[in-house]
Amino acid sequence: MTRKICVVITARPSYARIRSALYAIQDDPNLELQLIISGSALLPKYGSAIDFIVEDGFVPDAQIYHIVEGETLLSSAKSTGIAVIELSSELNKLKPDAVITIADRYETLATAIAASYLNIPVVHIQGGEITGSIDEKVRHAVTKLSDLHFVSTNKAYERVIGMGENPEFVHVTGCPSIDIARKIQEHPSIDFDPFIKYGGVGETFDVSQDYLIVMQHPITTEHQNSNDQTLATLSAITELNIPAFWFWPNPDAGSSGIAKEIRVFREHHNNSNIHFIINMSPEDFLKLAVSSSCIIGNSSVAIRECSFLGVPAVNIGTRQFGRERGNNVVDCEHNSSQIVSSIRHQLQRTDITKDNLYGDGTAGKKMADILATCEFNINKSLTI
Repeated sequence: MTRKICVVITARPSYARIRSALYAIQDDPNLELQLIISGSALLPKYGSAIDFIVEDGFVPDAQIYHIVEGETLLSSAKSTGIAVIELSSELNKLKPDAVITIADRYETLATAIAASYLNIPVVHIQGGEITGSIDEKVRHAVTKLSDLHFVSTNKAYERVIGMGENPEFVHVTGCPSIDIARKIQEHPSIDFDPFIKYGGVGETFDVSQDYLIVMQHPITTEHQNSNDQTLATLSAITELNIPAFWFWPNPDAGSSGIAKEIRVFREHHNNSNIHFIINMSPEDFLKLAVSSSCIIGNSSVAIRECSFLGVPAVNIGTRQFGRERGNNVVDCEHNSSQIVSSIRHQLQRTDITKDNLYGDGTAGKKMADILATCEFNINKSLTI
């Protein structure tokens, strides 16, 4: 009898983090894929990730709207509660044999809570890692709610075991996002016009020349500083006068501050060579990334995929504090002059190496193989 594996995708990064596993689950005769799309993945404001999911041939079994507008601490808390309620209803209808939840967002926690109280085994991807902000609390809470763990690194494996999880149910698979990066590494050429295909706002430029990528998200524990932090980065990129793609922030507390400063900047810098884009498909984004001169901001893509691809990265602030990284990353504070000097340093480097820290590009198949054969057990067995 086939096992029904329900995957919950709640945001645009979540899709890149699981896509290769979706294909592998779909292709395995012992598994049946169920798919729930919710959260910002459904909203045009954040790039409608569901469009890319459907274009790739996946058919959602359910779509759940649960985000409370406002991008504040209160709206995030309320969105989590609504997500628990709505996900519980859908999971009760679908009755999967296991539920996959991804990474460390509030929707990840809501998925784990809903499935746990329905006695559905929870499979967690990317547990055991360390970062700043509330993500740290959420990720480790989800680990304790989960029954099967697919971790990306050996240190993450050790941390999950250290939290009392049974080693029998913890597997080092690597991160599925590296599976996409591996494909791009083999065929890295930019075979599309990003300005025509994805639109956006701002001047166009020649992507065969030097350009930067900026991905800066709010830090939930520093949400009140989002405006100033965004201004520091805008000032640095403007001073460098290198063309840049700047991607829209995710819907966490503080994102409204980032959005406001971007809009004000656009109004007063009509001839800026920064091009603002909401979203791209995972492949197209990585094609741009691998050909870029540097990626700047605080997204984990700079540490995960760009480490594998050997793309220089400047990580700003505390959002990724403590996360394992390759030698492609340098860190700096939310200070315009520090950001400028860090980017200039990265642009001059010739010693950046590609790193398999987060996997070798085969995570999706590994996950499907384990899901098809492993024991699902919701009764925790402490090992410490």
